Parts: sequence; C-alpha cells; structure tokens
Amino acid sequence: MSREIQVTFDAHDPAALSSFWRDALGYVHPGPPGVELPEGADPLAAWEEFLERVGVPKEERNTRSALEDPEGRGPRLFFQQVPEDKVAKNRVHLDVRAAPGLQGEERMAALEAECDRLVALGARRVSRSEPEPPMSFGFIVMADPEGNEFCLD
Repeated sequence: MSREIQVTFDAHDPAALSSFWRDALGYVHPGPPGVELPEGADPLAAWEEFLERVGVPKEERNTRSALEDPEGRGPRLFFQQVPEDKVAKNRVHLDVRAAPGLQGEERMAALEAECDRLVALGARRVSRSEPEPPMSFGFIVMADPEGNEFCLD
C-alpha cells in the first residue's frame, strides 16, 4: 500500500515562501478550518482574520503556512518557521517537471521560459545542464527565495 506524503520546508517567512511555491506550482492556500471562502477570496487574509479571532498573537501568525494541489494529485506542502539559516545544499529537492514530453532545443527553450518566469517571482538561477542523451535530457538548477535548490526538468 502506498502512502501519501507531505513535503515540509523550513523557512524564515512561511507566508512569502509558500506564496512563491503557490505561483511556481499552481497550488492553492487552503482556507482556515470551518471557514467557507467565497469565490476569489484571499485565503491568507482569511487566515489572518481567523488567527486574530482565535487569539493567536500577531508575532506568531506567520509561523506556518500550507499549500495543496487544487486537483488533489500532488503532495501537500507545509512551511514552518525556523530561526536558523540554510547553511548547506539541501539533501532533498524538488524536480519541477516544466517540459514533459519535450526534447532537445524545444525542451531547453521551455525550461528557459519557466526559469525566466520563476526568476520574476523571486527564484535564482543556479546553473544549466545541457542534454546528454540517453542519460540526461537537460535541466536547470534553481533556488527559491530562501535558497532551497530545485530543478526545472
């Protein structure tokens, strides 16, 4: 039997980092428990109102954030506030499939376009690896706004 997983990110600013990944992956912030969000409502604003209503002090309101795949296929992403900086290469990273089924120049052009989009959202380009068939079809290494590495592949 397979298991569902949740991917957890340590972060200085969970709301900002989750917003980056929301836009990068097309995920959504879920609303607070028991709160029905009207169409177009901002889930982060709803969380702020909810946390205030239940008495969470302002300085503790950005200690956690979460994202869900709106189609229910991908893992839930959880962001937790930590005081320490990232000091080394992460041992686990995400591969973002930005060019499924594409190869060669067409694949690399699609990866470059996605790289440009994510840089505009706050990511940083780290390196590009050219295609070397049959073992690699090429990829771009990126870092999110807090330095966590991931690949566009």
